[in-house]
Amino acid sequence: MTRVGIIGAGRIGSALAQGLVDRGYEIVISNSRGPETLTELVDTLGPRATAGTPEQAAESGEWVIVTVPLRAIDTVPVGPLAGKFVLDTNNYYWERDGHIVELDEKRVTTSQLLQRHLPDAKVAKAFNHIVAAQILTDGEPAGTSRRRALATASDSPEAARFVTDLYDAFGYDTVDIGSLAESWRVERDTPAYGVRQDADELRANLAAAQR
Repeated sequence: MTRVGIIGAGRIGSALAQGLVDRGYEIVISNSRGPETLTELVDTLGPRATAGTPEQAAESGEWVIVTVPLRAIDTVPVGPLAGKFVLDTNNYYWERDGHIVELDEKRVTTSQLLQRHLPDAKVAKAFNHIVAAQILTDGEPAGTSRRRALATASDSPEAARFVTDLYDAFGYDTVDIGSLAESWRVERDTPAYGVRQDADELRANLAAAQR
C-alpha cells in the first residue's frame, strides 16, 4: 500500500510526509486551511506529494495518518476511512484543545476518541511520543544496539503489525502496548513520553506509568 493520505500538515505531518516520500510513497497531504496554503511544502517534498483537502486525503490514501489537534478530530472525514488503517499521532493538551471531560477523568484515551469517531476504521497509535524533528534523524538499521523504540496500540492486531513494519522502515523497534484502552501509557506526562529509549527501556517506562 503505497498511497498515503495525511490529514494535518503540522510538524509531525510534515516530517512523516518527508519520510514517506523518501521511501517511495505517494502522498496527499491536507490541512484545515486549504490546499493552496501547502504549495511551498509540496514543492519541497517533490513530485510524489500532492496537496488536497482532508476529504481528498482520506479518499486517496490506501492508509491514512491523522495528525491534527485533538480538538479537531470531529472534522476528520468518516466515510472514506472505513476499512482503512488510520494512524493516530494525537496527544491531549488541554491548554490547546480545551478540557475534554472524558480525558480529564481518565475514562478514555485519545485514540479511543478517534476510533469512536471512525467506527469502521482500524485505528492505531503511532509516532505520538517522539519529537517531530527526531522522526527523520533517530532511526537506525534493524539490529543496531540500543535502537530507539516506539510504541503502538490498536484494537486491530493487523493494524498494529502494519505500524510495526512502518516503524522498522523508519528505523525504529516497536513495543506493542495492546488495545487502544492501554494507549494512555504512552500519552503526555507518562515516563515513556518524549524520551529516547530502546525497547527494554520503553517496556519499563510503560509498566511504570500511573494513570
